Amino acid sequence: MKALEKNKTWEVVDLPRGKIIERCKWVFTIKYRLDGSLERYKARLVAKGFTLTYDIDYLETYAPIAKLNTMRVLLSLVANLNWPLQ
Repeated sequence: MKALEKNKTWEVVDLPRGKIIERCKWVFTIKYRLDGSLERYKARLVAKGFTLTYDIDYLETYAPIAKLNTMRVLLSLVANLNWPLQ
């Protein structure tokens, strides 16, 4: 969380009046190679969104996903077109 705050990925804000905090849980998994040796540990935060009500708690759904190929194309465009990075 400190790294996310340091990189200004997000900021902590006060909960708006009349809103509830959505419950969530951490899901931990262990990935193994084909030979059975340990490859890496993975963790993700999963929101329990089944308690939300459309038009009250949210208006739309959006899940941003950045794939490596997309980032390569974007960086290539920036480099070739001399767009300023801000």
